[in-house]
Amino acid sequence: MINIDKVTKTYGKKQPLKEVSLTISKGEVFGLLGRNGAGKSTLLSILAAISKPDSGTAYINGMDSRKQKRKVRECIGYVPQEIALWEQNTVKENMIVFSKLAKIKASEESLKKLCSDVQLEDQWEEKVSRLSGGMKRKLNIAAALIHQPDILLMDEPTVGIDLQSKLEINRLVRKLADEGKTIVYTTHDLNEIMTLFNRIGVLKDGDFSFIGTANEAEEEYGGNTSRDEWIYNLLNR
Repeated sequence: MINIDKVTKTYGKKQPLKEVSLTISKGEVFGLLGRNGAGKSTLLSILAAISKPDSGTAYINGMDSRKQKRKVRECIGYVPQEIALWEQNTVKENMIVFSKLAKIKASEESLKKLCSDVQLEDQWEEKVSRLSGGMKRKLNIAAALIHQPDILLMDEPTVGIDLQSKLEINRLVRKLADEGKTIVYTTHDLNEIMTLFNRIGVLKDGDFSFIGTANEAEEEYGGNTSRDEWIYNLLNR
């Protein structure tokens, strides 16, 4: 579903991506890891056809993200790190606006079903300003699924929220993957690193320093150290 081939991106004197290559399969949940500023959000923006690589190519479901922007965006759902909602509107009104922005003729019933899938059915008529942080993040996910994308890009979707909402989002991610969606997910959460992903990739100095399963990472970087220590080693060595 995703094939990144020697992608490079430069901003002024900074080069967050240096000939990065990666393949992600259909139905895979791929954890994109790295320290702040490592290039995770840059890579997601290229995959979403929001920005162009300076060189190299990102193929999304066989389509070149530079040459087929519109078609690529049609098969991508993007969940940003920053909550992007209309606070004074209701959950229902937000979903209707997002469906119009996506140019999707969605029935109210189908939009409400998406909210039900993220445990927001009871908040359908409630103003977003009254929702908890976890509820707002779940609403962002529901909005990203309106056009039924094949690929979901999620930039730290559980940061700063309560444990219950985090677990509900994690269960939803696994369910979506089981249904065949491909998911790229950035996080700093230790439990998610250990339990949520089929594979993880660590960006460091512009390229992947590690790609593999969490168990493989623990074998390579763990030894007799604690979980916190070997994950620290994974991200920094």
